[in-house]
Amino acid sequence: MNTKDMFSKERVKFNLTSSSKMEVIEELIDILIQDGKILDKEEFKRAVLKREEEFSTGIGMGIAIPHGKSKAVKEASIAFGRSTDGIEYESMDDKPAHLLFLIAVPEESSDLHLRALSEISRKLMHADIRENLLKCNNFEEFIKIFE
Repeated sequence: MNTKDMFSKERVKFNLTSSSKMEVIEELIDILIQDGKILDKEEFKRAVLKREEEFSTGIGMGIAIPHGKSKAVKEASIAFGRSTDGIEYESMDDKPAHLLFLIAVPEESSDLHLRALSEISRKLMHADIRENLLKCNNFEEFIKIFE
């Protein structure tokens, strides 16, 4: 499965309402639940928070990529959310996160989440891609940025 295939129109939200790290993780999980990709919210949330305890997934430059591998995940998928105000996310550069990608993969997936994480991180190293993600307003524009 390609990383691009893990996105869908139903899992992109350009106006997150959360104001904290915990709230935004829940908001992104809710997007996946509404799209039928997560079977058990609490179980998946535990997997994501366990990963956050190891090291914050706020990688800096306004980006956070929380992720979890859990049997609560029905199908590998990514929820994307954008926060205009930014969310304090304990990022490496101590700056708020504006672009958030929640990667969810089934427990039996080998390295799918690592490949997705790597691909997203590589693309987001480019300032023009980050700027375009901050400006786009629909899924078609969003997915074109990842092509």
